[in-house]
Amino acid sequence: MTLALICSQKDLEPELGQTLLWRSGFDRYRTAGIDEARRLAGSNKPDIVVVDRDFPGAAKLVASLRESLASRHVSIVVVAGGDFDALEVELLEAGANAIFRLPPGPDWDDRLERLIKVPTRRNARLPLSFKVDASLSLETMPTPASAVNISETGLLLETRMIPLQVGDELQLEIQLDHEEDQILRVEGRVVRHGGPGQFGVEFLGLDPSLKTRIKTFVDSLETA
Repeated sequence: MTLALICSQKDLEPELGQTLLWRSGFDRYRTAGIDEARRLAGSNKPDIVVVDRDFPGAAKLVASLRESLASRHVSIVVVAGGDFDALEVELLEAGANAIFRLPPGPDWDDRLERLIKVPTRRNARLPLSFKVDASLSLETMPTPASAVNISETGLLLETRMIPLQVGDELQLEIQLDHEEDQILRVEGRVVRHGGPGQFGVEFLGLDPSLKTRIKTFVDSLETA
């Protein structure tokens, strides 16, 4: 049985009841307080934690889950209505894996399933270049960088040339190997700061063919 911990002071079933989270095969615990959320995350070992953006102390809760040995590896999803805002930046910086925009869209179940299964990220230093959407133009040269590791859902980007911010959307060109046709052109969003000059990037809107290419490459790293 898959376990979801729902952190919200309101009943989210009317909005999330048609998603993967409310289907058979899932158990759900709901909590309206930060202390109980920490206790349940540590004792019940949920497969995913869903945090309402308006949950009191939401960023503090996410940060504490990431700091605890018992819950630091759990997938954390924030559900939020309206536009991307400063609180969501704070939540991503605290350690949330992703923001899911309400009402649920057709991509929700696929994204939730990937987060619950947590695709393995393989160490691989790959050359890449990127542009930040805010500065896109034909005259703007891409910034060279490296991917320190990569998975089907994102990568850890390393650059000291541009101080990226959580929420920045990027256009990426990733060199999987020395063949020209192995350059991947994908879109991504910065979701957290890593070490110095390192930024966690989530892929956005990957079509099935690109997902397959990345999975094939990641699998090849495992057997290399």
